[in-house]
Amino acid sequence: MGGEKKDKKKEKPEVSLDNSTCVYIFPNGDRYGSWKNDCMNGKGKLTHPSNASYEGEFVNNQFHGFGKYTWSNGSYYEGNFVENRLEGEGEYHDTEGQIWTGTFHYKAAPGLKFKLQLN
Repeated sequence: MGGEKKDKKKEKPEVSLDNSTCVYIFPNGDRYGSWKNDCMNGKGKLTHPSNASYEGEFVNNQFHGFGKYTWSNGSYYEGNFVENRLEGEGEYHDTEGQIWTGTFHYKAAPGLKFKLQLN
């Protein structure tokens, strides 16, 4: 009927993956291994179908701790994450091989320093 509400539940694996190491492929194509309490926890790697990926520490399905996020164009950030956000000391490596280092706060990174590579 017109007044019915659809149940919007968070997408979860159909089987219990409690305290397991395996690779789960989500319906959207994302892949992940390392589960605890039916959540992504511990060290693991999550790969998106676009080839963007995160490898590092997870807490309750979020990037949390030290890790490396790689965009599909090959640029990457390596450093600290808090609740899926770039947070704290880290380095951003762009597609030209240039490295920017400093303190990141989600999308802002005031005072980044260019790391000069001398041969």
